[in-house]
Amino acid sequence: MGGAPVSEKGRRSAVRLTARGAIALSLVATLAGYVLTSLLDIPHLVGAAFVTSSLLGVLLVNRRELLSLVVTPPLVFFCATLFVELGRAFGSVSIVQSLALGLYTSLTTGAPWLFAGSALVLGVAWRRGLRDNVRELREELKAGAEVPRPRQPFVPEPEGYFEPKVYGTPRGED
Repeated sequence: MGGAPVSEKGRRSAVRLTARGAIALSLVATLAGYVLTSLLDIPHLVGAAFVTSSLLGVLLVNRRELLSLVVTPPLVFFCATLFVELGRAFGSVSIVQSLALGLYTSLTTGAPWLFAGSALVLGVAWRRGLRDNVRELREELKAGAEVPRPRQPFVPEPEGYFEPKVYGTPRGED
């Protein structure tokens, strides 16, 4: 009767990632997509790598960390693009101009992939229990807001507090 433990739905337990692990997976896969795109000259590899790794990450992440993972796909895509474009810009005459143009071009080209990956992550995470994570966060925030703070009574400043004080004796006429 040994074997892997069985989860609630009757499936065997699988490998689970932390949110950091899923984010790292997506970042590394997106960077690998950029490398493969430059080597094979297939422009859609970056987007496909990003969407595939984002989907894989949201499927493998622990359910309690879904909320952390859902907000990161745009940041991951931007960081990977920034890293690649910085590398490309260092070989040009005007680094800032080359970086700006490269970022603009890469981000506009990758926008449909970014949108698809983000929407896919949100949809899968919602099905996996994101709603419960949001509900728990709201309850925690509400519980933190309901803690009564001790009120301090109004204590007026002592009389003469704002009056200038004169130190020493007045100078004599010299």
